[in-house]
Amino acid sequence: MKVNEIFYSLQGEGYHTGTPAVFLRLSGCNLHCPFCDTTHEDGTEMAEGEILERVLPYPSRHIVITGGEPSLQLTPALVDILHDAGFYIQVETNGTHPLPEDVDWVTCSPKANATVVLNRIDELKVVYTGQDVEEIANRYAAMHYFLQPCSSPEYDGGANIQATVAYILEHTHWRLSLQTHKLINIP
Repeated sequence: MKVNEIFYSLQGEGYHTGTPAVFLRLSGCNLHCPFCDTTHEDGTEMAEGEILERVLPYPSRHIVITGGEPSLQLTPALVDILHDAGFYIQVETNGTHPLPEDVDWVTCSPKANATVVLNRIDELKVVYTGQDVEEIANRYAAMHYFLQPCSSPEYDGGANIQATVAYILEHTHWRLSLQTHKLINIP
């Protein structure tokens, strides 16, 4: 697998906000969203065993596999060895490719004009730019629904945050997701 980075921090957004976690960022993505805030093209080829060796020294057994788009590379073999080592596996995906069935938590952030093919979504996280999020929520059954203000420069941060909050106050099945790792300046 082509690994962009492995690091230890707190989960900064969504349901597991504040949870200590090892982050495994896989390289590459099949979508090129204009508001993407992650550089993920570079990386180092690593086998599943090498990845395990790199994540084991960290004290948390919560791992967030992200990207880019992790479903392009994530293998059942990696999921198995991480589970065997006691890891709880959270995957953050755009949902356009299947995932190994035995991951523990699926965070799906669907993008415009992309078809989601997942059998299960635990957490639906939509980057809010004023689009019809009810249409998105009606398409994908999830246990938890989060709206996250778009942090891209072309959106007026304050106005977008206020619009997101106002929407949630009127549509109470949504919860607010902030990128707290950016607010407190941690990786």
